[in-house]
Amino acid sequence: MKSNRRIACATLALITLACGLVWRLVPLGLVAVLVKYGGSVLWAIMVYWLVAFFLPKKKPQTLALVAGLVAAAVECFKLYHSPGLNAFRHTLAGQLLLGRVFSLRDIVAYWLAIAVTACFDSRTNK
Repeated sequence: MKSNRRIACATLALITLACGLVWRLVPLGLVAVLVKYGGSVLWAIMVYWLVAFFLPKKKPQTLALVAGLVAAAVECFKLYHSPGLNAFRHTLAGQLLLGRVFSLRDIVAYWLAIAVTACFDSRTNK
């Protein structure tokens, strides 16, 4: 059962990652706010599935708490600046993994996305 859960979470994380890359990198003709927050939402969903992969026996509420804290910590990490870290943040990988500019709105978007994902997970993982 545990390995099936891990396979499902890894698969969902990879699907979410692929969707996020398409969302951010392919010109879909979306308005800027959808590009910005849609990418943030997909990133947070991926964080949830990665946490669920590493903690497969935990309840969705616990996973949501951990994923929300991880997402908020990554967002707060944007407040720290060093030359090497800033150089990484200007690369595509740095922009996708860490982002560049701190935003409380991003944290709200992350937490909402994680809450919805946890609800989905609790309904489908029985």
